[in-house]
Amino acid sequence: MGTKGLGGTGSQGKRSRGKTHIICRRCGKHTYHASHSECASCGYGKSAKRRSYNWQNRHGDY
Repeated sequence: MGTKGLGGTGSQGKRSRGKTHIICRRCGKHTYHASHSECASCGYGKSAKRRSYNWQNRHGDY
């Protein structure tokens, strides 16, 4: 009984086809998720406001 080809790490290779992220039309970064239709960096497609958090600031102006 072989256990070859029963999932696991080898199967993850099938997921590498195609492009997950493309160029965002708002921020210009390569962070727009093509299938989710939203940008991981600026939040385009998810919100009209830009994505930003206080922890992004160096000095943490809360």
